[in-house]
Order: sequence, then C-alpha cells, then structure tokens
Amino acid sequence: MKENELKTMRSSFKLMEERRIELMQDPRIIKLQERVKNIRKESVKKIPAMVETARENFKNNGMEFLYAEESHQALDLIYDLIKNEKVVAKSKSNTLNELGLSDYLKKKKIHLVETDLGDRIIQLKVDDNKPSHPIGPALHLKVDKIAEIISESLKVKVKADPRAIMELVRSNVLEELKSCKIGITGANSVAAEDGSLIMVHNEGNISLLSLMDTHIVVVGVDKLVETIEDAISVVKLETAYATGTALPSYINVISGPSKTADIEKKLLEDMYGARKVVVIMLDNGRQEALEECLWCIGCGSCIVSCPVYNVLGNEFGYRGYLGGRGVAMSRFLQDEETSISSGLYMCTLCGLCTLECPVNTPTNEIMEKIRKESKNTGFSPKEHLKIFKSIKKKGSPF
Repeated sequence: MKENELKTMRSSFKLMEERRIELMQDPRIIKLQERVKNIRKESVKKIPAMVETARENFKNNGMEFLYAEESHQALDLIYDLIKNEKVVAKSKSNTLNELGLSDYLKKKKIHLVETDLGDRIIQLKVDDNKPSHPIGPALHLKVDKIAEIISESLKVKVKADPRAIMELVRSNVLEELKSCKIGITGANSVAAEDGSLIMVHNEGNISLLSLMDTHIVVVGVDKLVETIEDAISVVKLETAYATGTALPSYINVISGPSKTADIEKKLLEDMYGARKVVVIMLDNGRQEALEECLWCIGCGSCIVSCPVYNVLGNEFGYRGYLGGRGVAMSRFLQDEETSISSGLYMCTLCGLCTLECPVNTPTNEIMEKIRKESKNTGFSPKEHLKIFKSIKKKGSPF
C-alpha cells in the first residue's frame, strides 16, 4: 500500500474506533459479548456433527446442499451451476475472496458484478486492488481517488463527492443486474438446527441477489452454530465491533426458496424470491486448524489496533483475511510457505489483537505456535537462516 493510502486507512480506523468505544460501554453489548464467546468456543468443537445436522435441515427446507473439502472443489461446484451464464453477481464475502472467485470467473469468461459499493470500487481499480478491511474494503482510498477510479472505469465523469459516486455506482450496478439470473453470496452465520442462513448488510444488495432465479451461498464450516438465536447473537456482535453500530440495516434469514400458501393454504413455490437456493459448505483446511483460529466472527477489530497492520496495511494478511488472524489461517487454508509470505514473521506478538477481539481469539499465541511448527519443519525466512549461519560461522549476525 502507498503511504497516502495508509494515512487514509489510519484516519478511517480512528473514526471506527471512536464509534466502537462508545458502544462498548453499553451493558447489553458486554452481556452479548460473553454469550457469543461461549457460542463460538462450543460451536467449533461440534463442527462435524453440525455439518450433518445442517445438511439434513437444509434439504428438509428445500435447499440444495453441496460440500467442498477443498477450494478447487468449491470453484468447480460454482462453475457447474453458472457455466451457461454470461454474467453473475456477488456480494461482499471473504470466503469467495479465499477461493479467488473473481480471477477464476475471469478465466472462464464469465462477467462478475460486485454489488457492494466498496468491493465495486476495488474491482474497478486497475492495480493494487486488494481490500483494506473486511467490512470496508475501500476505506484506504480518499474520495478524489475513488472519483478518479470510477470516472476512468465507467467512462463517466463524476465529481469527488461521496453521494455522487454512490449514485453513479448504484445506477451502473442496477443496469448490469438486469441481465443477471444468479446471485452468489456468503453468510455471516449458519444455524444448523434450523437449516437457516443469516446475512447482514447495510446496502440492501444481498436482498437483490436473493431475489434472483438462483441464489448460491458459499460458507465455511466455521460459521456453523446450533440455533438461529445463536446465529443472530453472533451477527449482532460482529456488527457492533465492525461498524460501531448496534444493528445493521438488514439481517436476512434465508431458510428456503421463495414460496407462498395464500390460496387455500396450498403451498406454491417460485413467488418473488429465488426458485433455487444452493448452499456450498466449505472446509478447505478449517477442520485441520487450531480451534482458536475458528472463534473469529469476522469483524476486523483486530487490524484496527494492530501496529503492524497500521504500518504495512493489506500486505499483512492473506487475501480477504487480513492481519495476524489471516496469516494464521493461511497456514491451514494453504500451507506453511504461504503463512510466511503472508507475514508470519512480521507480527510483533504484542497481543493487542487478542485484547481488541470480541471473543478474545489469542492470535499472538497462535502465531507463536505456527512459527515454532514452521521452524521444526524447515520453513523459516531466508533472512533468518542467513543470520543463523553467520552467527554459527562468525559469531556475529553481520
């Protein structure tokens, strides 16, 4: 990231932190935090059983359930569902970023429309188009830079005004959606016992995608909880820590395709919403990961306070999973070498991420464990090995 982008990002982080600190004093949030800690810690212990429960209940609710052990399997499943389409649309999703869906569809010559405003800005940015925050992908970009990106990409001059930019992007996305029949989203939480998907958003874009003929939901097994009450608790806390607001504008609960029984109580499918809902549940190394890695609720609070992230930006992390937790997850989603290139040895192990995490994910301790493991298996930074050899040979690191 460029220095001016880092400066803008830090300024955005400061505003987010001020909003969050005020909300964190609310006793209801404190109580909710304790509840969600317990939910997450207990849920990750039951993933295999909950996958089977979810499979059964999604099918009972009229949804199609598919399971992907690895990322390439998930991409193949998605492609099989959309291969006859010229254009598809998606919402903001770190799981889809993990899969590299955008690049994959580009190779398949299927046009992808990002519907989240921040993601759309990042998509239209020609170079260095990585997000800087899981909830606010473009918060490192100043408004004049965003106006420049939008003007160049859409061939329409727009002034450096947030509302003018928003209205132009909205108009552009809605026009593209007219030829789109398939929407792809993630999910913030999954209620296994109810067979329900819970999604939070402020823009209303997920609601649009869920109305398309086919709604594909790609979600990691780590998002599973037992009940819908648990799932709502998780997404409420995620919202509080991510945005500093008590609730998002929308909480969508999807428990099946569109239907009605308003005529003599006869059940009819295909009313206004999706005719087909497909859930693709992804493992991709999650069940191999340390349990603590999976406590995360995806709020991004850890990177706001991280001294390393504030200096390096999105170079410290793995795809959409930013900061230390993203680095730690890359060890299991990919391999040891990836965790090193993502920043395993950049972390100071200061523990601020753990202190700021709503569920106290011990990221610094996880990083230390992975470092020890990588050293024992022969994966260490080349610079460290060079210093080690120099000390051994000369008695000095220089």
